[in-house]
Amino acid sequence: MGDTEATVKSKKTVFVTVGTTSFDALIRAVDTQEVKAELLRRGYTQLLVQMGRGSYIPTKSEGGDETLAVDYFTFSSSIADHLRAASLVISHSGSGSIFETLRHGKPLIVVVNEDLMDNHQSELAEELADRKHLYYARTQTLHRVIADMNLDSLIPYHPGDATPVAKLINQFLGFADD
Repeated sequence: MGDTEATVKSKKTVFVTVGTTSFDALIRAVDTQEVKAELLRRGYTQLLVQMGRGSYIPTKSEGGDETLAVDYFTFSSSIADHLRAASLVISHSGSGSIFETLRHGKPLIVVVNEDLMDNHQSELAEELADRKHLYYARTQTLHRVIADMNLDSLIPYHPGDATPVAKLINQFLGFADD
């Protein structure tokens, strides 16, 4: 019985979400051997990708001793179950995805879609990263962020006081600080 328990590897899932958008660059980035190898090195065993409206399809894998199990889907009526099961979340920079992940208390890497014009979402991600609630990456730097991240250094986000977020939005919109 001891041998069986010793050989059972604990499941650590990385959940990737792009919401309802198309963000093929993020899906391609998590599908690279470089990112997969770094996730495996960090002890993750599964990669579940919610690919939205994108056209790039990641490579499925059953997993094994030296590879991640990889699966994907397009949409789900709710990602709450996937968030609860995740050990790490990699998300686009949509505010809904960010705050839902933080409410679940999950470690989060936000990847900004640089193909979007006038991407106001990057300011929110940068501000929350500056406050140590999440990590912030670009598709080109994702593997380095994963390699360098220290999840113990993240500060839990406690919703309730919307003043800091409201100030950030007001600054972005050019309103005076009251």
